[in-house]
Amino acid sequence: MQQVDSELIDRAKSGEETALAALIARMMPAIRRGAARYTAPGLDFEDAVQEGLIGLFDAVRSYDGSNGTPFVAYAAACIAHGQQDAARSATRKKHAPLNTSVPLPEDSVTPGPEELAIAGEAVDDVIRRMETRLSSFERGALLCAIDGHSTAETAQILGRDAKAVENALARARRKLRGAP
Repeated sequence: MQQVDSELIDRAKSGEETALAALIARMMPAIRRGAARYTAPGLDFEDAVQEGLIGLFDAVRSYDGSNGTPFVAYAAACIAHGQQDAARSATRKKHAPLNTSVPLPEDSVTPGPEELAIAGEAVDDVIRRMETRLSSFERGALLCAIDGHSTAETAQILGRDAKAVENALARARRKLRGAP
């Protein structure tokens, strides 16, 4: 890894974007190596790279060259500590449910309480219309059809002719499609 001169560090500390970009470019190989080493369940490679960049920013902000420590060594330690802390945090037991859970498919939409209440009201309305508009024979034929019974099975269950069951289902559909 290349040495970094103190002028570049001072310019980066003062907020100069080109100097900071140059530091990032010089330190990125170390950041990526550390990210590959510290990936864990709950901390993927890109997240570890981000933690390394945060460590580099902390190193730029807090570096003091008066003690003789080279910036590259100091920054490498800050990067590694940031990535280690992130890996340690991600693998804590309290994060286990997040790390081992299976995500729900994107296309499945779970209805909220409002939608469930509206659907419940619609079902109640249909049941009320079935009770008030349909005869007991029509209601029985419709419930058998909803349960998946064929016309012949429904006729046998209700003790009626198959043609009578077909007619009862047609009347029930007509009555339930009508205006509330």
